[in-house]
Amino acid sequence: MKETLHKLLKRVDTPTVCNAIEVAQGKRGFNDFTRGTMLCSAPDIAMVGYARTARIQAVKAPAEAPDVIKARRMAYYKYMAEGPRPGIAVVQDMDVPNAIGAYWGEINTNVHKAFGLAGALTDGVMRDLGDLPDGFPVVAGSVGPSHGFVHVIDYDQPVEIFGMTVRPGALVHADRHGALVIPQDVVPDLEVAIAQLFKSEKVVLDAVKGKQIGFAEFEAAWAAFEASRT
Repeated sequence: MKETLHKLLKRVDTPTVCNAIEVAQGKRGFNDFTRGTMLCSAPDIAMVGYARTARIQAVKAPAEAPDVIKARRMAYYKYMAEGPRPGIAVVQDMDVPNAIGAYWGEINTNVHKAFGLAGALTDGVMRDLGDLPDGFPVVAGSVGPSHGFVHVIDYDQPVEIFGMTVRPGALVHADRHGALVIPQDVVPDLEVAIAQLFKSEKVVLDAVKGKQIGFAEFEAAWAAFEASRT
């Protein structure tokens, strides 16, 4: 990913990226995004990066031997510390819809930020909202007080977050609206697509934002808007 595109994607929200993907594809119907309402620890920050994936559980204590669990945990941390950057931790909680274990609290967010990751996306639980580090947003399924018996099941495998499949290495964009996977084939065209999207939206926004207009003026602006968009 070019540095200019990386900086641009950090400045725009996920709905903008969703629309821009359709502009780049030249059609509507892009659907590789999360379903439902998610929560965000830092509503004003968007994160973008290549997925480092894992799955966890927390409702029940692990049945495996403690040394097995510990070895997998450390292998998971090594995996998260490596790989392409920018990166995002994408972690599926297998207890959903009954998730109770907040994997993403003060300690894990600081650890993953220290690894150079840009944030975390999960369908599970986050906590310690007043103590999470700046610049490391968490987009999660819920908020709760406990870590339960949280433990890593596996990592570097495809995961599913709110109906969206995320494969290791997928380019993910996420913010307070949810998340999406950016198709690799549109990446070279995405900067131009975002610029084109802003240009087409400006046509109608300039006509109506902060103004009072009649239907005829609106109709003309909308026609120009329709002609310029996907």
